[in-house]
Amino acid sequence: MSLSEDALRYHELPIPGKTEVVPTKPCQTQRDLSLAYSPGVAEPCRVIQKDPLAAYKYTNKGNLVAVVTNGTAVLGLGNIGALAGKPVMEGKGVLFKRFAGVDVFDIELDCSDPEQFIAAVKAMEPTFGGINLEDVKAPECFYIEQRLTEEMDIPVFHDDQHGTAIISCAGLLNALEIQEKKIEEIRVVIGGAGAAAIAITNLAIRLGVDRKNVMMCDSRGVIHDERTNLTETKLAFAHKTSARTLADAMEGADVFLGVSVAGTVTADMVRSMAPRPIIFALANPDPEIPYPEAREVRSDLIMATGRSDYPNQVNNVLGFPYVFRGALDVRARKISEEMKLAAVHALADLTHLPVPDDVLRAYNISSLEFGPEYIIPKPFDPRVLTTLAPAVAKAACDSGVARQPIHDWDGYVRQLEKLQGPSYAVIEPLRYKAQELSKRLAFAEGEEVRIIRAARTLADQGICRPVLVGRPETIEREAAALGFSLDGIEVHDPHDRETRDAYAERLWKLRERKGVHLRMAKQLVRNRNYYTMMMHHEGRVDGVLSGYSAPYPEVLRPALQVLGKARPNGVVSGVYAMAFRNRVLFFGDCTVNIQPTAKQLAAIAYNTAAVARTFHIEPRVAFLSFSNFGDVRHERVDKVREALTIIRASEPDFEVEGEMQANVALNVDLRERVYPFAKLTGEPTVLIFPDLQSGNIAYKLLESLGGATAIGPILVGVGGAVTVLQMGSTVDTIVDMATITANMAQQPVEMA
Repeated sequence: MSLSEDALRYHELPIPGKTEVVPTKPCQTQRDLSLAYSPGVAEPCRVIQKDPLAAYKYTNKGNLVAVVTNGTAVLGLGNIGALAGKPVMEGKGVLFKRFAGVDVFDIELDCSDPEQFIAAVKAMEPTFGGINLEDVKAPECFYIEQRLTEEMDIPVFHDDQHGTAIISCAGLLNALEIQEKKIEEIRVVIGGAGAAAIAITNLAIRLGVDRKNVMMCDSRGVIHDERTNLTETKLAFAHKTSARTLADAMEGADVFLGVSVAGTVTADMVRSMAPRPIIFALANPDPEIPYPEAREVRSDLIMATGRSDYPNQVNNVLGFPYVFRGALDVRARKISEEMKLAAVHALADLTHLPVPDDVLRAYNISSLEFGPEYIIPKPFDPRVLTTLAPAVAKAACDSGVARQPIHDWDGYVRQLEKLQGPSYAVIEPLRYKAQELSKRLAFAEGEEVRIIRAARTLADQGICRPVLVGRPETIEREAAALGFSLDGIEVHDPHDRETRDAYAERLWKLRERKGVHLRMAKQLVRNRNYYTMMMHHEGRVDGVLSGYSAPYPEVLRPALQVLGKARPNGVVSGVYAMAFRNRVLFFGDCTVNIQPTAKQLAAIAYNTAAVARTFHIEPRVAFLSFSNFGDVRHERVDKVREALTIIRASEPDFEVEGEMQANVALNVDLRERVYPFAKLTGEPTVLIFPDLQSGNIAYKLLESLGGATAIGPILVGVGGAVTVLQMGSTVDTIVDMATITANMAQQPVEMA
């Protein structure tokens, strides 16, 4: 299937378009309806009438942006009209939501007259928290944005101008640093004189480029002082010069910033530039000169384009979602120049930091570091949100355009992290607790690159004191290849003969009546899972993580043989925390017990409840089955019912109910209406499955189809803090599981 056919199918199926409106409040009962609409809706209306700013509290205004166009300059398609531009505006809305959690209504205005356009947008001010102007042609766009900025009391941002300018200037600062050039001394050639070109130039001048050293070229050549009929915006860049063509201008230039059309720059022009030149060829879809051709001419070149298949992509998605996120969160009246400059510096600074593993994975690359081929963050880098939005918000506060200044900046960053997925909200409280506890955690597979990356993150964030178990020379070599230091990370050599022999002696004593003799014990401790479990047993570490490169049983077996169970007759089980958008459910057992008995099911319920408490969530337990409170008689149902009886006999105050079908457990209305006797207050937080098969299938289905994030598996009931990682876990997952392990190591939780 061709790209064009694939694109049309994408936009058509399964529902036409790319966006929809989704309610944020329930509307399933008569009471819900009376609150959502008449008569309840009158209450916020009255409050807003008295205090217009209350609209930010009671409506979606504070998180709603209008993406507005008249279709006069759509991408590379030109003046195709408002309706034909609608797919682009919908796409913009998708990016706002995906990258910064901002809601969007796309607005296509069928009017080319600037005054009509301005009047229409101004009339919409009560609805929106901000206006993103999109694909409006120059020079009208300059006038429209200026008027709307002056006359509206909410942020107005023309992304084609300022988004491109912010990202380009961030890349320019980094390119100048690498090429060892001073911004106030460079000669700059601008290819193009449209909205983006003007905005890039103005922002670069604010950053320190000398206006006298800027030469702008349009389709007619150099903009000089002898040209007539120049627009006001072009006239500002007309200089006295003998240069008349783009080729003339580029001779000896340090920087070329092109926002024009393909094919305008030749190899000879690149060859004529100053030593260590910088080229931003941003024409889309094809740059002013192809990347390979420019690189072939100048090996000392740093180049950026608008394409994702070449290094240093200037992609506006690095700007507008986060600029609006920061502006909306402080209820800014406008996007000030200070906010744009703050965004530039935040992006430039972020590029200097080590690149997370999940970003490398998204782009299928093994490494990436600050240098000629990495001067701008990648669009899928999640840190852009927590870096750029706070920088913009702080600049809004400092420049006096914020109506609701932020005082707790650390808290604001934590709030932004939650937008990146439900797992952030779940893990966040545990992260801060782990930092207080400062536990020593051993990683059995310490030579693995992702384990080393995770250890660096854990040490930097103070979540734990990582101990990498492996050959020191291998770990040091891998860390050096990553550009990481091992400061704050312990390296423990499992081949140290004296330590290994001591562990073998202790293991033999532990297992001598269970078929293990000394020679066998010496052989076992050569296995790093046994070795690290012995480290834990001997108090050298507070917890162990393994399983990145080993099957689940190969970690669980040593854990049970060395550390035993938390209680002599207890049960070991596996728990997944299933994080949804607005709630967390704990599933047990999903990894260990294939066909648990009634007694084991009761113990699994206790174990899973203990995990919920570790996450600071009060357990309300529902036993699941295919039966509702005795309406089916079967041995598998009887087992579930008996487990409930066991718990109620031993702990009458434990909030638990069953057996129930899943819909009855989760639908409080249905349960209270049909089964009013059920002793479960509100929604359950813990779901206990009758067997491993159903639990495992359920969590994987919800993760794959239901939009849930599965956090786990969390091993419970072992006589220590042990986590079995999923094979091939990402760095983020390893960090999260280490955070949980540190909390589980805080103190032995009373397990069944």
